[in-house]
Amino acid sequence: MQLRGDNFTDYLTNQGITEQKVRNVVEKIRGGQKVTSKNQEDNYQSLEKYGTDLVKAARENKLGPIIGRDEEILDVIRILSRKTKNNPVLIGAPGVGKTAVVEGLALRIASNDVPENLKNKTIFQLDMAR
Repeated sequence: MQLRGDNFTDYLTNQGITEQKVRNVVEKIRGGQKVTSKNQEDNYQSLEKYGTDLVKAARENKLGPIIGRDEEILDVIRILSRKTKNNPVLIGAPGVGKTAVVEGLALRIASNDVPENLKNKTIFQLDMAR
């Protein structure tokens, strides 16, 4: 990775995620094709192929209830609602509730229980193992 001394970069490096591994995953997702379209719908197909629309899943009642993560979900909503520095990063050991926080946000978006700037937004969960 080109960035050094950055906590997030250090975390990725400690997890064994290298720049080359990221490039390989992106190449796999693209299927060897270059990005040539300015049409966002073309890009959406890759998301559907390699990801899950969590807001859609929430609307279809495919997500279970989220218990005990209200404060963390509100923190993510606050971060996403900022004008700058609005990119939340959820980091933690397996099983601590990162997915639950994101699914909780998806449930709130699906029920319109979010600020105006987050209404009708989509959250995709990418599965790099597909």
